Amino acid sequence: MREINKRLSTITRVVVHPKYRTIGLGAKLGQETLPLVGTEFVEMPAVMAKYNPFAEKAGMTKICEQRPSKEVLSIAEVLSSLGFNLQFLSSPSYLLSVVSRLKPSEIMQIKQAFIKNQIPRFLKFFAAHQPYGTVAKYRSKVKNLDLERLASLIKTCSFLLQTKVYLLWQKSPSTRMTMHALMLTHRFK
Repeated sequence: MREINKRLSTITRVVVHPKYRTIGLGAKLGQETLPLVGTEFVEMPAVMAKYNPFAEKAGMTKICEQRPSKEVLSIAEVLSSLGFNLQFLSSPSYLLSVVSRLKPSEIMQIKQAFIKNQIPRFLKFFAAHQPYGTVAKYRSKVKNLDLERLASLIKTCSFLLQTKVYLLWQKSPSTRMTMHALMLTHRFK
């Protein structure tokens, strides 16, 4: 891991003031600053890169897209069938207003969807001081959720519904480690 950290930097967020968007400023910023980074490689996991390819214009290479898992899509299908607008799942006030109007049987339907479609990120929701929680604890906690915590769990689902793009930049094509080799070692980070 030390070797990877010496050779790899991460861009976590690029924000351009709305007044200066659409003029290529993000791409220009990337083109001029990437060569100045002190590592051979720069990675950027991003949701917006799917819609705005400024990082590719700056010289980064799109390595892959991570689509939502089938478990998260299954939960989204249940939510949609109960009248949730999937575009507003990140709004706590919207979620609380919708779950407050649901019948107890509909609340149970949502809880069952989360129990049936458990993924590590949902287990982590109930295990703040552990890498991951246990399945038994998760099931018990989901069954006993109050409406506010249920809305919060649904909000977690909203982030997992986004398609993420992974981009990588290499300082010089002649470096010893290729992008592919770095990707293989980075998977264990």
